Amino acid sequence: MIVAASAPLTVIAGGAPTSFAVTELTTVPAGYIVLAAILALFAFGYAAMARFVDRPGAFYPYVAQGIGRSLGVGTAYAAIVAYNMMQIGIFAMWGFTISSWLNGRFGIESPWWLWVLIGVVLVGVLGVNRIDFSAKIIGVLVALEFVVVLVFDIIALGVAPEGYSPAPLNPLELFVPGVGAVLAFGVAAFMGFESAAIYAREAKDPKRTVGRATFLAVIVVGLFYAFSAWAMVTGVGQSEIVGQSQEFGPDLLFVFLDGHAATIIVDIANLLFITSLFAALQAFHNTVARYFAELGNEGMLPTWFARRSKAGAPVSGSLAQSILAVLVTLGFIMGDSGDPLFPVLTMFTWLTNTGAFGLILLMAIVALAVVMFFVKDARGVGIFTRLIAPAIAGIALTTVFILVLVNFPVLMDMPQGDFLTYLLPLLVILGGLIGIIVGEVFRRRDPDRYRGIGHAVESPAE
Repeated sequence: MIVAASAPLTVIAGGAPTSFAVTELTTVPAGYIVLAAILALFAFGYAAMARFVDRPGAFYPYVAQGIGRSLGVGTAYAAIVAYNMMQIGIFAMWGFTISSWLNGRFGIESPWWLWVLIGVVLVGVLGVNRIDFSAKIIGVLVALEFVVVLVFDIIALGVAPEGYSPAPLNPLELFVPGVGAVLAFGVAAFMGFESAAIYAREAKDPKRTVGRATFLAVIVVGLFYAFSAWAMVTGVGQSEIVGQSQEFGPDLLFVFLDGHAATIIVDIANLLFITSLFAALQAFHNTVARYFAELGNEGMLPTWFARRSKAGAPVSGSLAQSILAVLVTLGFIMGDSGDPLFPVLTMFTWLTNTGAFGLILLMAIVALAVVMFFVKDARGVGIFTRLIAPAIAGIALTTVFILVLVNFPVLMDMPQGDFLTYLLPLLVILGGLIGIIVGEVFRRRDPDRYRGIGHAVESPAE
């Protein structure tokens, strides 16, 4: 589920060419290495603290136990906004991709939003079933994603019109003007890596597997992204990669395959790009549904949200996320300008970049929470794991957050000072502030319920 949320094929086909095109730097592969190193340091403390956190819910129990319960609720509310934006934004790319592919391949014209609504139903059906049911389907799709990208890598390295250069992989070559945009674009490729803890109720041995899954996800996708982005530079040529990325955008991988591989491989790659998006949709849907369920379970949302099936699936949370996706999509349908790229340039770009903005901020807060948690009691954990690694990660994540904020107009492809470049980030922050207020209200009116937030205390729904 973690790797599915990162969507390897989507990152290499969509994210990497976009980074080359916007930043005009060939060192994008090095950016993935730097970000993987930062997130690996974050994972040290995150995984160590996971052994002592008895509540599932990804970020917010960590903040509740490390810093304070009210900020924990604020973190949960902000996370719900950010994850919903990521998931619903990806729906736009899914709908646009299917519509475009059907039109280009078979001449069938269909509106992008039709496939979004069909996707909401498919994702929702899987969301109310046992997690291992959707995990098996997602596992197959993710494995096929890796295969098709590896095929591209092999072909690209075989072409190599300008030979092989390690420069795009050298982190020292990265720190030039434009590095902020490289990291801002690159960090979105790792979104969802922290979500292992959200499945703690359904994992067989969460105290061990949460940390292992997080580390494995960071290492695998980080190295894979860096290698595949370098293969793209090598296959196209260092002198051509920026220009061709600007010309073809997310189609670059498919255009390259079309010129160097059989038609059937191109068709398979296009289909797997669609399933890659679906896998990411399912992963983020599952995360949002479980956030809703945990907040309902602790009384921070109506207890209706806490309802789960006999198999443990968060039925109400899944339904709530699906309804939100439909409502937001309807809003964008009404605002559709008729431009074929409208769903990509607005709904996808606006929502996913805002979601990434929120999740980076939350990770920086969680890094601080890990440090504060172990400052109170070292619990036998080594100083590097409990203090040095999360402190460095927190500083680095804060720096990346500032870079994202500074480069937000670039990420949104909007003029500096445009109203939306302020409004969209404020929605995430507003969600967090509302959560803090809710936490404070319960602290004063219902101390018993407040005491259970993010802690191993019997909560009202239980």
